[in-house]
Amino acid sequence: MSRTASPTAQDFVPFATAALDFHCALNIPGGPLVTTRTELDALHAHLVSLYGLLDAHAGRTGQLVVIEGDQLRTARTRIWQAAEHLHAAYHAAPRPESDEIPEPEACQTGLPEGAPELTICQRHQHTTRRVRRNTTPTDLHAPFTGLVRR
Repeated sequence: MSRTASPTAQDFVPFATAALDFHCALNIPGGPLVTTRTELDALHAHLVSLYGLLDAHAGRTGQLVVIEGDQLRTARTRIWQAAEHLHAAYHAAPRPESDEIPEPEACQTGLPEGAPELTICQRHQHTTRRVRRNTTPTDLHAPFTGLVRR
């Protein structure tokens, strides 16, 4: 990254990717390991941020290049699906202090673990509203991940 030029997204995305690789190498040793709820919360935050980035690109690009916009919208949808799976994994993971597995309804309270440590449910519900505005239920549940329009 140049010290004289203003930073662009292209300058930061490779750093984010490298940071994830570095985190994985340092914090995920070989052998069995149970992912913590804190880790799942952080990964969910990362995917929601990536969803926002892809949403911005899909909106701008889709107006100029329809096929590329379609591909970006599909990527955005798949990222959201991954975030939903992380949210479900979070609720399937036992609580660290009691090994209790909370009911899925605990998510409706917004902060089942208490503020401010973990905010996965608030973040998920907030992003869900955005996803519903941008995506059809058919898109969210389609088993096919590729587009055929050319």
